[in-house]
Formats: sequence, C-alpha cells, structure tokens
Amino acid sequence: MPFLPLFTPRLTIRMVAVDDRDAIVAYRSDPEVARYQDWDLPYTSDRFDQALAERAHITDLDDNMEANLAVELTETGELLGDLYVGLQRGRAHAAIGYTFDAQAQGKGYATEAVEALVDALVAGGTRRFVATLDPENIASAQLLERVGFSFECIVKQGDFVRGEWVDDLRYAMTADERHAWRTRDLRPATTVELIEVTPANRREVFSLATHRSQELFVSPMARSAADALVVDVDEDFGQTVPWFRAIQADGVIAGFVMLAEPNGTMLDPYLWRLLIDKNHQRRGIGWQVLNQIVERYRSMGHDKLFVSWHPGKGGPEPMYLKYGFVPTGRIDEGELEGVLTL
Repeated sequence: MPFLPLFTPRLTIRMVAVDDRDAIVAYRSDPEVARYQDWDLPYTSDRFDQALAERAHITDLDDNMEANLAVELTETGELLGDLYVGLQRGRAHAAIGYTFDAQAQGKGYATEAVEALVDALVAGGTRRFVATLDPENIASAQLLERVGFSFECIVKQGDFVRGEWVDDLRYAMTADERHAWRTRDLRPATTVELIEVTPANRREVFSLATHRSQELFVSPMARSAADALVVDVDEDFGQTVPWFRAIQADGVIAGFVMLAEPNGTMLDPYLWRLLIDKNHQRRGIGWQVLNQIVERYRSMGHDKLFVSWHPGKGGPEPMYLKYGFVPTGRIDEGELEGVLTL
C-alpha cells in the first residue's frame, strides 16, 4: 500500500522535491537548527542536490531504503521541516530523524509529524524504531518521549561529527510500546491514596520511572530508595527524617513521594521527592498528592512547606508556582527553593 502523502490535522508529509531546496538549505544552515546535527556548515545547495539525486528513484517508502520527507503546513504550503527514515530488515526496523526550521519549533509540528510517520509504519508492519541524538539535546529527547520512545543507552564516542568523536544517546520503541503509549489511561485520577511501601508492593514501587529527560529534575527510584535508607546528616539541620509513601491512583501504583520531616532542628517539612510514573503523568495526580501533603502537615500544626527544584523546560516549576509555592530567593546546589504557606 502507498504510504505517502501522509496527512495530519495540520500537516502534509511527502517526498522532498526540487522546489524545497531554498527552504531546506536556509534552515539547515542556521547554526541553532544544526547545533546537534552532523552536517558541516553551511549546508549548501550542492549538498541538497546530491542527496536528492541519490534518492530520485524513490517515490514512496519501501523495504530497505532511506528517504527524506518534507513536512509542510497544509493550509499555506509552507515548508516547516523534514523527516529522515531509514528502513532495514525489509521494513521491520526503522531509524528516524527530524529537522525543523527554528520558526516552526515549539508549536508541536515535529511531534505531530513523527507520530504520523511512526503510526503509518506500524500499520505497514514495522516492529521497532530507533533514534540517536546528542546527549545535550533535551528538546529532541522530550519529543521522542512524547511519542512513546524510551531511553536505551549512551554509546560513548559513537559518531564522528565536525572533526570530533561525540557520544550518542539512543532511544527506541517497539510497535507494541507505541500502541500501549497511545492507549494509556489519560483520564483524571478519581482516587489518589498515599500508601505504605510494603513487601507486597515494593517491586511495583521500585519499577516506577519518569522519562529519562526528567531525571534532570527528579531522581530515579533507585536514588530515592537509597536516600530513604541511608539518610543525610546536615550540619545546620541535623539528621534527615524521611517520610515516604507510594502513590496509588485508582488502585494502581503510579508514583512515589518523600518528605523530610521536622526534626527539632529543621522546623518545617520539606518536600524532598515527588515522582509520577511517565505512564500516569498529566492525570492531575501530583496536584492531588500536594493537597494531601498540605492537609497532613496543616493538621499537625505546621504553617509552611518547603520544596526546591532545578529550573528548566520540562521541570516541575510551573506546577509548584501554580499551586502557590513562592520562591524564597535561596539557591542550594543549583536548585531554587520555594515555600508554601499552609
């Protein structure tokens, strides 16, 4: 069956054509667009023509082939970016990539295009998808995570780019994982409970995971368990007293929360860790957990709750500020401190 063109609510995805030369050469020569890509700058018209000539015989996606696909805004015909797809083992495995004009970034176009390409390939029999990216390219990692990809590994000095060997971050996804991601429950959680971590549920708790890019903001479960088991002793605040619970949403373990309790020296509770599993994010669970924490400490007579966060896109800062935490101006090991009046 023919794959192309593909249509989404906003986009048309088709083979790259000669008329795309000027637009592609322009945005691929933008240093910011090319920052994490592997071509030399400037990206020339000759390079575009050579790549187009090498794939001139390709009119649609087929077994064991590579192609570049143009992504245009259907309403205006404006070229927004391009996708790469490389099919191997017939059509069973696919490598994908994407490059978008700086003016088209941050509007969801790339995610929309990649999802459309992935879903079309899944329908055509592709079983596994891979993507490689620079470890510092957080925006690209977040795009893949929105589609359902998971981090697999870092390949040390896995690619030679502009005169130096650089590391590669590898993400992957199977067709079954894409289906599970598309059909996951996104309804707001009806019942959220904070329950004890027990021998019966500890495996579920320790298997909780955020997206890999979110580990910049939230420590993984292994670190959380270690922090709860071997506690710090601070010269100003004494020995940390951890209070932690598994978060159960509609009967399913969906997260983990840990606080540092007041200990006589530290007078106010501190929200130390709040982790919502990647499959349960955007269901309002974190907000309900905060409500329960606030009620717990308010009932104990406390009037302040502290928290801290690393700033950055994809972090928890917007949620904390919306909830009512106010930055104190204090910065500790790169984290911004906030306080909530209970």
